[in-house]
Amino acid sequence: MIALENIYDLSVLLLVICSLVYFMHLRKMKRERGLTSLEFTMYILTYLSYFLWAGSSLLILLSK
Repeated sequence: MIALENIYDLSVLLLVICSLVYFMHLRKMKRERGLTSLEFTMYILTYLSYFLWAGSSLLILLSK
């Protein structure tokens, strides 16, 4: 069971890193040119998801 939890934690970490890289790419594109509607939607959703993830992680940490 511990190995499965470690794999889950690793997958979450990889998703966070990948979304951070994508967010940085979108921020760069936003500075260079305007974003398309799909890119802008992904920019907002990625930004919002980081705040939700950080908030929920903090609440889980405080509840233990």
